[in-house]
Amino acid sequence: MSAINTSGSSVQSAENLSSSNQNDGFSDVNMDQFLQLLITEMQNQDPMDPMENSEMLQQIGQIREIGATDQLTNTLAGFAQNQELITASGLIGQQVDALADDSTEVSGVVDKVTIETGEDDSRNVKVHVGGKTIDIKNIRQINSA
Repeated sequence: MSAINTSGSSVQSAENLSSSNQNDGFSDVNMDQFLQLLITEMQNQDPMDPMENSEMLQQIGQIREIGATDQLTNTLAGFAQNQELITASGLIGQQVDALADDSTEVSGVVDKVTIETGEDDSRNVKVHVGGKTIDIKNIRQINSA
């Protein structure tokens, strides 16, 4: 984080962070860390040279843009997961060739579809052929039954 100085350039570090490229060390900063940096810089600005209203509005605009982008990303991820489930449910009764979770080749009719939740709250759509469980991404071929 930049030091506060009398030229008021502490805001510039947040602006640089928001437009950083992949090689500057900020590529691993998540949204919460970025917002915390912006808020901290606004709270610790130089009282002898406070941030201009236009700079503050720009910072608030960046915060709102990041929040909206994050919300859109979450919505699209949820949509993709739901689409996977719809696709998998359409496979019930269909003949598939796939690679099972235990790395064996499977060929047979899909019996059921389940959703497994990972430790990171991720959802994995699984189809079942006989006693084998298959990640939907490992289906190689779908044949008409």
